[in-house]
Amino acid sequence: MQSNPRIGRWHFIQIQGQLFLLFGEKQERVEIKNANIDKAKNLYRKELDWMRRMPQARSTKAKSRIDAFYDTEKAASQKISDDRVQLEIISQRMGSKILEFRNVQKAFGDFKIVKKFDYKFKRFEKLGIIGKNGVGKSTFLNMIMGLEKPDTGEIVVGDTIKIGYYTQDGIKLNEDKRVIEVLQEVASYIPLKGGKEISASQMLERFLFTPKDQYTFVSKLSGGEKRRLTLLMILMQNPNFLILDEPTNDLDILTLNVLEDFLEDFDGCLIIVTHDRYFMDKIVDHLFIFEGDGIITDYNGTYRDYLAQIKETAELEQDTKSKPNNSPKEIVKETTKETGKKLSYTEQKELRNLERDIEKYAKEKEAITTQLGSISDYAEIEKLSKRFKELEELEEVKTLRWMELSE
Repeated sequence: MQSNPRIGRWHFIQIQGQLFLLFGEKQERVEIKNANIDKAKNLYRKELDWMRRMPQARSTKAKSRIDAFYDTEKAASQKISDDRVQLEIISQRMGSKILEFRNVQKAFGDFKIVKKFDYKFKRFEKLGIIGKNGVGKSTFLNMIMGLEKPDTGEIVVGDTIKIGYYTQDGIKLNEDKRVIEVLQEVASYIPLKGGKEISASQMLERFLFTPKDQYTFVSKLSGGEKRRLTLLMILMQNPNFLILDEPTNDLDILTLNVLEDFLEDFDGCLIIVTHDRYFMDKIVDHLFIFEGDGIITDYNGTYRDYLAQIKETAELEQDTKSKPNNSPKEIVKETTKETGKKLSYTEQKELRNLERDIEKYAKEKEAITTQLGSISDYAEIEKLSKRFKELEELEEVKTLRWMELSE
């Protein structure tokens, strides 16, 4: 482990070429433990990417490497021990009635968003929502917030439920105020378990705003910093039902790690809509899959499990349709049983290109992770993190298209 000079109250360390950020002074034994956890987290992200690649890559997995992956996953799941205030926040009390959909239907003309949907949320439930763009995910969230009304049926919110709703449009920030002033207008403190509390300043520091940054005017913040501040304003309201619509956009890797830790400890219900399947897999318990035409499927598994199931089903169907003696030309002309549509030569070519692009994005993300270990300039870290997020979004779009063609 190699330590770099401190920058203000931040302390950077390098572990096998990887750069990590620690807070304040550390006792040597605690720092070593934290470094080992950080190292495991870094290795876990790398191996997780390998585990989730396209079928061609998965077919060559070695059993020993898969076993090692689960050992790494266990090590990476440990909590960092340090002198920071632990975020065991006491959320608003939740009664027996949380949130319930009763035979809800919603459509815009012939475009169906929700069709005869019933669901009753349970306490501490953590849900992920996935589906193609334009299928109605945001409308679904707006109905929960009362910003859109169902055509038929009803949505009942419990009396004790306090919803915090984070969207990409977000809250309008007062550009003429300092960061700490904006957050203190929401709340100065949040109660913690054990009779303790965490201040607005401590929350800001937890989310990577240094004491100096806290007295910066909002107008001087970058786009990513404003998103981070907006997110904090939602969290400082101390909701017990949190809705996050694309929370990872414009957030750097360091902030994402902090947000992940916060959400894992969040003592309430949670709904996340994001294209970042790695982030979602770490947080949620199950998924609502927006299939289109108003159909919402409750999938008991992770985003990773869902994509793997879709791909494996598509591979099985392709193997079933293809005969050993078929020539490539005959395979291209094969007709699917479900739709009767031919998979054209152009579509076959697109399918191959998609697999190539997804593999390319995975390699570039791995290269960025390596680059992050060789720099200490925060602006450069933020730039590389932004590119990392762009690659994840591109990968998501390509994967969804791959699924469409494979089906």
